[in-house]
Order: sequence, then structure tokens, then C-alpha cells
Amino acid sequence: MRYIKLGNSDLQVSRICMGCMGFGDAAKGQHSWTLDEGQSREIIKQGLELGVNFFDTAIAYQGGTSEQYLGRALADFAKRSDVVVATKFLPRTEEDIAAGITGQRHIERMVDKSLFNLGMDYVDLYIYHMWDYRTPLYEIMEGLNRIVKAGKARYIGISNCFAWQLAKANALAQKEGFAEFVSVQGHYNLIFREEEREMAKLCAEDNIAMTPYSALAGGRLSKKPGESSKRLEEDQYAKSKYDATARQDGVIIERVAQLAGKHGATMTEVSLAWLLAKVTAPVVGATKRRHLEGAVKAVELVLSQEEMAYLEEPYAPHALVGVMAQNTVPAKEKHAKQLKKGLT
Repeated sequence: MRYIKLGNSDLQVSRICMGCMGFGDAAKGQHSWTLDEGQSREIIKQGLELGVNFFDTAIAYQGGTSEQYLGRALADFAKRSDVVVATKFLPRTEEDIAAGITGQRHIERMVDKSLFNLGMDYVDLYIYHMWDYRTPLYEIMEGLNRIVKAGKARYIGISNCFAWQLAKANALAQKEGFAEFVSVQGHYNLIFREEEREMAKLCAEDNIAMTPYSALAGGRLSKKPGESSKRLEEDQYAKSKYDATARQDGVIIERVAQLAGKHGATMTEVSLAWLLAKVTAPVVGATKRRHLEGAVKAVELVLSQEEMAYLEEPYAPHALVGVMAQNTVPAKEKHAKQLKKGLT
């Protein structure tokens, strides 16, 4: 395993971040294919043995049970100071807003619940999971700054945002003396490269770490056309993100398979080797031991510039999907802003 500094932080993280969305009680969440606690522990222990020290979860994953499984496993298999733990918080609910709970108070409640789930006193990286148009940005940034000052989080990150949103948030943090975002977790892989338009350039300019999710496109970049898995069959969310572009993406997937054969490697290794040349540490989910083994091997695979270009050449622009497709001002708020500006 190789390690790298996470943006403008002091955190040294493994080049592979273990994504823990696949861990948790399937009866309490949105996915049917997740691993129970016993299976999750095996994967987490294997990751530690392979040198993985960076783990990403969220309070939203399987009703908080992903956090619980991860916390208990790390308590048994690792020294707290040897691992880097990231988790994420959700926006305020309608009930929170109606009850007058501020953004600052919401973040405090969320981090306290995550720390309880994890059985930890602090997280290394606390991530703003998705842009919240219902809560003033000042409340978000001040709330995050408060938990950093309180020692509940060492650093903060952001996920599912546009480059202008990240730039605006960090500009506000600089102005007010608040903690700034040191990382961004966006949707980025070989068949979905929209982050290259603006986000990658901003991150390079400001030394913000990119830790993308969906690194293997829900498994599509690890399998030849026609091959399947339980997740590919049952993950309706991933289907909604990738099925519409299956035909144009198939050319790229075929090229991944060709290079895998050339290198005597797996498609996972080739797909991640490409991404590792672009980002700090991709978030890679694993539900089988071989998944993790392939991800770790990818760290040592170096593709030539010609091979990188060969993989990139067939790419065509994609419409935003998943959470980023929902990153827009809600109709009610948009109408109110238009009225205020005299646009309607």
C-alpha cells in the first residue's frame, strides 16, 4: 500500500479508501445487497491487513448500522490513531426546519449521533453529504467550525457539490476564519468524467483532495459486458445512473478488458489505476475479499500515457445523475428567489 497526504490536512491516508456503504443491516436501509456484521468485519480486517487505513461511511448508510459495524470492527482490530475515519451528515429534515433547529444545532446533533454509532470521541474527516438549499451556508460553515474547535472532527470535507459551491464555501470560511473543506467526494470514474470540467481544476489549484465515490461505476468497470453480480442485479440506484448510457460506455469497458489482458491484471486494477493517476484516494466498496485485493493491487499498476489516452478517447459527455442531478434549488425556494428579484 502507498500513502498520501489528504489535501491541506495533516492526515496520511492510504491510496485506497474503503467505502462502507455495502456494510449494514439491509432491513434498515436502502440497499438489499449489503453485508451483515460478521461479513463486514472480515472485509474490514482484511483491509487493515492489506494496509488500508482510510474508511468512509455515513449516518445515512443502512440506518446508521454501517457506522456501527465499522466502529466495532476498528475497535477490535486497529489502534484508533492508526486509522482515518470519515463519515457524512444529512441535510435538515422538514421536521427539523419546522421545529426551528438551526444548521449549527443540526450539525452538532448529527455528529454526536455518528460518534455514538462509531463508538469514537472524534472523526478524522466530517463530510457535508449533499448541498442543503434550505439552510444558510453560514450556518453550515459555522456549525462545522464549531465541531472542529470542539475536537469532534479533525477536518471537514464536502460531497456531491459543484465547483462553484465548494469555492463559495471555502471563500466564506477564509473570510470568517472557519475551518475549510480539505476534500471533495464526487461522482467520478472512467465512464463518468464530468468532474474534469471544473472540479478537478479547482482541486488542483487549491490542493483539495479528490476522493471520488462510484470508482468502479457500481461494478460495471470490473466486469465484461454480460457478466453480472447480485449488486448489478439488485442495485436500482446504480441502474438509474448507468443503464441509460450502457451502449456508449460499453466501448470504454471493452478497452478496460483489453488492457487487463495485456497486463495480466483484472479490470478492477486497470479501472482504478486510471483513476489513481487523477485523484488522491478513490472510495472503493468491497463485498468480497477479491474486490479488496484487486483494489490494493491497482495502486502498483502504472498505465502509460498512451494507455490512459486509449481509455479516455471514446468518452462522450454525460448528463448528471444520482445525487448531483438533484443538486438544484427546490422549486419553492427558486420561485421565492425569482419573486424577490422581480423575475416572475
